[in-house]
Amino acid sequence: MNTTARDSAATGPTLSDPDTPFAVVDVHRSRRNIERLAARADRLGVTLRPHVKTAKSLDVAALMHSGTPCPVTVSTLAEAEAFADGGYTDITYAVGIDPHKLPRVIALLNRGVRLRLLLDSTEQALSVAEASRRAGLPLPTQIEIDCDGHRGGLRPEDPTLTEIGRILHEAGCLDGVLTHAGESYFAYTPDEQRLAAKNERDTAVAAAELLRAAGLPLDTVSVGSTPTAHAAEDLTGVTELRAGNYVFFDLVMAGIGVCRIEDIALSVVVTVIGHRPEHGWIITDGGWMAMSRDRGTAAQAQDQGYGLVTDLHGALIPDLVMTAASQEHGTLTARDGAELPDLPVGTRLRVLPNHACATAAQHHGYHVIDSARTANTAPAIHAFWERVTGW
Repeated sequence: MNTTARDSAATGPTLSDPDTPFAVVDVHRSRRNIERLAARADRLGVTLRPHVKTAKSLDVAALMHSGTPCPVTVSTLAEAEAFADGGYTDITYAVGIDPHKLPRVIALLNRGVRLRLLLDSTEQALSVAEASRRAGLPLPTQIEIDCDGHRGGLRPEDPTLTEIGRILHEAGCLDGVLTHAGESYFAYTPDEQRLAAKNERDTAVAAAELLRAAGLPLDTVSVGSTPTAHAAEDLTGVTELRAGNYVFFDLVMAGIGVCRIEDIALSVVVTVIGHRPEHGWIITDGGWMAMSRDRGTAAQAQDQGYGLVTDLHGALIPDLVMTAASQEHGTLTARDGAELPDLPVGTRLRVLPNHACATAAQHHGYHVIDSARTANTAPAIHAFWERVTGW
């Protein structure tokens, strides 16, 4: 489960060497993305709690806080356990708790990990309270707040909020409230993103104030998504900001203007393996098993298919798009009647993903390059970073 970062400088491999398809992280772009949001969190006066579900990598997480463990968010207990093994002791498990998983939660707490849970029902709260009493230790728990109807959570005005808060408080488990502006991924202008960030903050703070007014003290008011984290202008009343996609970014984020194409740090290297000139197709060895099935840009003004295509140095090939995918085959076509480029069998390309989290999950790790270093040949591979969960 531990990561490795094997320095490859001595042997000198490049992106022309490993068997395709494989995932690539440009560490220069990742560092730039990380620094951008860290500076914003500092200006807003909140703790940044990165969501490590995107990369699932201790090496990537180490970029976020000068190599030392920082507060993180996870989506699975496997991620929590892997990051605990890597020395992380302040973890939020930001998916509603299944009572059957509480023994694993307690095992992590007994290891000295402060693992915060999330829930939005009295049934879950009663299970957590009972487990806490049996274990003889508090299970720090946050109540999920619904700020935009995207998924789970309670509205602040729901009377169940204080009922749940009281159950958790009496068991010594009430830690705070948490919300996620999932609909911000469909906010297409800066004004819409700022409004989403304001609504996210206002909703979380309102819920926290209602609980406090009912005599239920709490410490944590947690908000965040990649779009709202970059759009928030005032986080008064909020204690922490969560985001994950920002480490790599992707075409969905570029499509709503949160980043530029040039900021996307994750790509997949594929090889041309055939042509169907009668259809205007170039066939590669990278299908949805390499890119995922995510078609998140389909609802945007510019549909990017399964991904945009670059050369090995990361320069976009004009109008070339991965428009179809089967399990192990990708189909590249020219957009809007443009001329299909001449790419012989054996040509290596990189494909930028729609959804970095989904694409990263298809691979066991990342070959690492640094675009800040110039070279006339294919980019050098400097390290290999293994994912800590899922393989």
